[in-house]
Amino acid sequence: MTPPAGDGVAFQFAGQDIPWLLASWAERRPDKPFLVWAPFEGEGRTWTYAEFWTDVRRVAAGLAARGIGPGDTVLLHAENCPEGVLTWYACATLGAVTVTTNTRSTAAELDYFVTKTGCRAAVTQPRFADVIPAGLDWVLCTDSFGELFHDGEPPARVPDPLAPVGILFTSGTTSRPKAVVHTHANALWAARVAPTTLRMTSDDVYLVYLPFFHVNAQSWSIWTTLGAGGTIVLQPKFSTTRFWDVVTRHGVTHVSLIPFVIQGILSRKVPEHGLKAGVFGAVVPELESLLGFAVLPAFGMTETVTPAITAGPGFPPPPRAMGTATPGYETLVVDQVTGEICADGRPGELWIRGTRGIQLFAEYLDDPAAMAKSFTEDGWFRTGDIVRLGEDGSLFYCERDSDLLKVGGENVSAREVEDVCRLVPGIADVAVVGAPHPMLDEVAVAFVIKAPGADEVLLGTSVIDRCRAALADFKVPRAVYFVDEFPRATLDKVAKNQLRDQAKTYELPA
Repeated sequence: MTPPAGDGVAFQFAGQDIPWLLASWAERRPDKPFLVWAPFEGEGRTWTYAEFWTDVRRVAAGLAARGIGPGDTVLLHAENCPEGVLTWYACATLGAVTVTTNTRSTAAELDYFVTKTGCRAAVTQPRFADVIPAGLDWVLCTDSFGELFHDGEPPARVPDPLAPVGILFTSGTTSRPKAVVHTHANALWAARVAPTTLRMTSDDVYLVYLPFFHVNAQSWSIWTTLGAGGTIVLQPKFSTTRFWDVVTRHGVTHVSLIPFVIQGILSRKVPEHGLKAGVFGAVVPELESLLGFAVLPAFGMTETVTPAITAGPGFPPPPRAMGTATPGYETLVVDQVTGEICADGRPGELWIRGTRGIQLFAEYLDDPAAMAKSFTEDGWFRTGDIVRLGEDGSLFYCERDSDLLKVGGENVSAREVEDVCRLVPGIADVAVVGAPHPMLDEVAVAFVIKAPGADEVLLGTSVIDRCRAALADFKVPRAVYFVDEFPRATLDKVAKNQLRDQAKTYELPA
């Protein structure tokens, strides 16, 4: 992993890294609560900044005793839990790199993640132990996590802001998930900028229920809170029945919102609460009136680290807009065919520019083809998302790349699902698109052209069974529809927009 070099890049955070940030808060606000664990069962716990920094160093010393050092990669495969957060920051303290993976991944997917990143060891929960690939130096389950607590200081090292610190896998338009490398400076950037854009102060409390293996929890929620010196309340996952109780009991002020979370929140009576802000994709005035707190527009990706499009305080964009470029980022709307800048309101692809390793991720690990496809020669990152420019300069979201689905907040590569479907005998061709879903925003459905003589009933069952064996459950198609041919667009491409329209006319199986 080689983050970008260049005059002045590392200088922006000279002498700083993630352990520097933790140590600074522990010294300045030792008794301030940082991490509140709010489990569904059993006792919770609160760590102050000083207590958290102490435990991080103890776990780092334990990891070092097990042979983990600078540059080593450690798999963290767990649902939200304090052990996972401690592991991540302990690795950062050592200069190691934590690879966080989706707990709904299959054994085959995990094997790919571990092989791709060269993981040496793993920390997981007992229920996931069976899917951890063989061949690692060691695997530790959270029920034995106390073994990592060692007295004494971890090995000292010189801060390197551009050193890799974390890897997240994201599905794009390629058939295999890409390994997104974040640096210490990425985290420091988010901590520096996001408290302003997301209106977070040291008195505020961010509720984290979205999974820690996503950038929203790691960066938008936790790095923002670390920058402000605030408090996070960590839950294992989102719970409709527990949401308002946790909000009122812990004085929560900030949450991240996705469609099924919003529906869950509104399914219960809204009590008196202290929520100030929910971070969402666009301005939705009707939603604010229903929820009773501000909805802050924000657009970002794993690759942009923190929201790259937001609305500054006092400058609300018009309804349905995402806002404008966050300070430190540049944006363009570009015609995908002609390459022209769409300054007249025409839809085009969103391009974002910043410094790699600071505003933008460092690299796709060992994937020069993906890097060449994603970046222009002058440093613009092609997002694949279609937007348009409003009259006041605000950006409006139009649609995402046809090969990227959003299933309950999870990114799903249609091509990855298609590649699995093509392994089923009897399929002549397949196209996967998103179909509307009332809770998950959309789900995958497969349109199949069958080979001569193939039985539709058996083939449909085989497609679903093959996908269930090879893919995380949220990637599995909810339905298989058979067609004689696909609608075609220019250059003989499958017109997936027409297939999506067709999918809307069908009722999904229960």
